[in-house]
Amino acid sequence: MAASMLCSRTAMLCRTLKLISCSKTVLSEGSRSVLLMQTKSYNPKPLRLNLRDQYIPDKDSEKTPEWQKTVRYDRKLFGRYGSASGIDRASLWPSHEQLEKMIVEENEWHPPLAVMLKSIEEKEKEQTEKRTAKEKLIAANMAKMPKMVADWRREKREARSKLKEETGRRTKLLAEAKERFGYTVDPRSPKFLEMVAVLEKEDKKKRKLMKRRDKEEKVVGPAVVSPPAS
Repeated sequence: MAASMLCSRTAMLCRTLKLISCSKTVLSEGSRSVLLMQTKSYNPKPLRLNLRDQYIPDKDSEKTPEWQKTVRYDRKLFGRYGSASGIDRASLWPSHEQLEKMIVEENEWHPPLAVMLKSIEEKEKEQTEKRTAKEKLIAANMAKMPKMVADWRREKREARSKLKEETGRRTKLLAEAKERFGYTVDPRSPKFLEMVAVLEKEDKKKRKLMKRRDKEEKVVGPAVVSPPAS
């Protein structure tokens, strides 16, 4: 109550001073001096504050702020005045639900030493397992390295040989097309592609014929041999 009266009087004084500062350009010198004299002679009544006795708010009063009706404020009053505050100390303890919530938060943010040590041990074990698995993978890959290098070199040789073979075949086909048509032929032209198809067909036919001939020679060869003399 006393605090609200002090705040209202302070606000009144501030409004008066603000009115004085705003009216400097409007008021004349005489009016300004009169107003300043009135402000100077302002003597408010002293506040009747009881600073000796303890202040215990009335929770049933509508004028009492809500924050003064909370358990937190009761704990503050009991800590300041003790049993003289008239507050039942049993009401200051947390309820079972609040106590369980506090225990859960305590275990979550400040776990016991045994739990912390177990967590550290599990993390170290997990890191060791990951490091061991990584080392095994590296060792296995290093063991495969000679074969992988050999395979890579073989593939490179085969690719170079195939490219060389394709280049030679292409050069031979272009020379044959020039000899057949009498001029240099574009390898993308239909004439060249048609000629290549015909040559591939003939080549395939020749290979097939040679394969059949070799097979016949292998079958007939042993029958031609004459028997040994008796």
